[in-house]
Amino acid sequence: MKLTVFSTDGKTSSEKDFANIPTFEGDRGLQAVKEVIVAINANNRQGTHSTKTRGEVRGGGKKPWRQKGTGRARAGSIRSPLWVGGGVVFGPKPRDYSKKINDKVKQLAFSRALFDRASAGEIAVIEAFDTKLVKTKSINAVVTLIAPKGKVLLVDAPFAVAASRASRNIERVTLQDASKLNTLDLAQYAKIIVSTKALDTIIARANGGKN
Repeated sequence: MKLTVFSTDGKTSSEKDFANIPTFEGDRGLQAVKEVIVAINANNRQGTHSTKTRGEVRGGGKKPWRQKGTGRARAGSIRSPLWVGGGVVFGPKPRDYSKKINDKVKQLAFSRALFDRASAGEIAVIEAFDTKLVKTKSINAVVTLIAPKGKVLLVDAPFAVAASRASRNIERVTLQDASKLNTLDLAQYAKIIVSTKALDTIIARANGGKN
């Protein structure tokens, strides 16, 4: 599969063939992509949300007024769900949202997502992220040449400290290490810019490495 390879300054580019990128036909792997993305989002949920039932809300032990003769509706507690400040009916309680996904399904999803983004021309390769570019303005200039608009994911293996510090100040740019790249990362950005070193790691993972 051919990908566009940019120079470190982003000003020149050429087409290069990367034969080891997995290829797919038809719908194979699409369901795996969906399952893995759902699982990643679910596993990121803390599940700490909590509400109190009428039995847990403080107060309300005394009947607010007598049953008959007042002309008002019958009430047994000021902490009834019908009252402001009362308990919540069937409200959320702490729970575990995590989902387990088989390793083979993870790898299939990762490979399919990589293939789809690469075949759509949405993955660009940069020879390397220049370690001399330590200013946010300089990094932004290179990113803009390769991806003028939209959210961009930069992937390296690993990032130099200076380049990482300069890149993280750009609002539309997110950084990720090639060893931690997942299916959701591959799916949610308009453009993915990877270094040649990072691409080697990604292709190795797609072809049987750890995901």
